[in-house]
Amino acid sequence: MADIRNLLNQIAAQEAQLRDTQFLAPCVRGGRVRTSVANIIYTFTPQPQDFEGWGIFQPVDGKTAEVVEEPSLPQLAEYLKLLKPLRLRLAHLLQGQTWLAYPVNESDMQQRLGSAKPVPVHLVTEASAFEPIIARFDGSAWWFDEIDRRAEPQPAELLREQLRQGTMPENVRFPGMTPEMLTVYDLALQQTPSYQLRMQHRREVRGLREMQREQRLARQAQRDEERRRQGLQQPEQQRQYPPQTQRGRRHRRTAHSDEGRLREALHMGGGELREFRDRGDFWQVEWMTRNGDRHTSAISKGDLTVISSGICLSGYDRDFDLQSLVGVIEARDNWDF
Repeated sequence: MADIRNLLNQIAAQEAQLRDTQFLAPCVRGGRVRTSVANIIYTFTPQPQDFEGWGIFQPVDGKTAEVVEEPSLPQLAEYLKLLKPLRLRLAHLLQGQTWLAYPVNESDMQQRLGSAKPVPVHLVTEASAFEPIIARFDGSAWWFDEIDRRAEPQPAELLREQLRQGTMPENVRFPGMTPEMLTVYDLALQQTPSYQLRMQHRREVRGLREMQREQRLARQAQRDEERRRQGLQQPEQQRQYPPQTQRGRRHRRTAHSDEGRLREALHMGGGELREFRDRGDFWQVEWMTRNGDRHTSAISKGDLTVISSGICLSGYDRDFDLQSLVGVIEARDNWDF
């Protein structure tokens, strides 16, 4: 019984000590602050509740601590020295003063923490996209310390210029670029409206191709079934031809097979063949849409893949074949390539 009373007395004394204690801690907007007194971790809701930054807090009760003042630079420096540093490069703003960042050296982060990955860095007060920084880790969160003054400023400037132009990651090249720089650039690019619109268009294009492919297969299956039924209905003598007639039919099929393939592909997509020319490795095809618009496209002989559509598809020409190209061109007014 005495042991229980002693324990309760100790807890009461610690709580009294806690109310007289001021502590320095970081706080994100809408978050909570923590401190350790007598090896016991205490968590408080800050007052005011929308406080964001570094502060010196005074407990009001067991659940709330108010901001007394901002810490001085030497106080903040002493606090940060207790945490593990790592060089990171900022990717993009998440919210408030929190940025997503990626390690400058993946192997360094891998050795220290067991994995290399993007991390949120809190209380970033002076920075822009691709800025190299020093961040500190307290075991659960990353906190901004300072801009990495030792790093070269040029890569950040070059990456920002490429981001303004909307350059795709595979086309970003400059002397001194590292794989980590390319990764952080990709993270930043994914947040831009132009990239998200481009990805939306790509998904629409792929969806259209898949839909047209399914329609083509369904029509082919229907034609095959009709031919099979017609073959079963014809008398045997009507399905056999003299050798000379069969050779003549084969010759005519060979002579018209190229035109037939092109005409059928366009017809299945809703277009109409006007004429075509043999250009060696490809055909130059002149064709017309349902509403009468004429187009000229370069089409591969092998699988009718589009080499050049004749309109701007932002480099996606080879994602289509002749049949699907008809629908893409007819729907292009709804897209912004």
